[in-house]
Amino acid sequence: MEKQTLRKWIFSFNDGVYELADRRTQIEAGWFDWFCRDTSLKNKTYKMGRIIKQIRDGGKVDLDNTYVFFKNNCPLNGPLYDDFRICAIDSGNVQLTIQIDCLWNKSKYAVFGRTPDGEGQWEETIFETDSSRELVKWLNAPWEEK
Repeated sequence: MEKQTLRKWIFSFNDGVYELADRRTQIEAGWFDWFCRDTSLKNKTYKMGRIIKQIRDGGKVDLDNTYVFFKNNCPLNGPLYDDFRICAIDSGNVQLTIQIDCLWNKSKYAVFGRTPDGEGQWEETIFETDSSRELVKWLNAPWEEK
């Protein structure tokens, strides 16, 4: 998978580049690993893409220095769930993981990662909500200063 900036991904998504359901198109959209049927990926891309396309400059995500990829996770105990991960384009390090409908979280959307000051652990959420609108609002707000 070629790493493309999140800004370019959003442009491509809005332009309909990932609308085909074939495996190649969905891998180009950013699918890395999945346990569901290949034919399910298109709808999953659309569902998560509706959130991602609302990420704006000035918030927690640098649109020009990050990329996104998708996973459909199969826990040892519980149903499949999806997540998208926002990574630094230069190092590939995951900055944020947004899980959707994971049985183990209290809310529909759970964000894991580290804040710029290094706070936060991957074992604990740094933000949770049942609203995609609230998730987007949180992603678009700057990191709070201490």
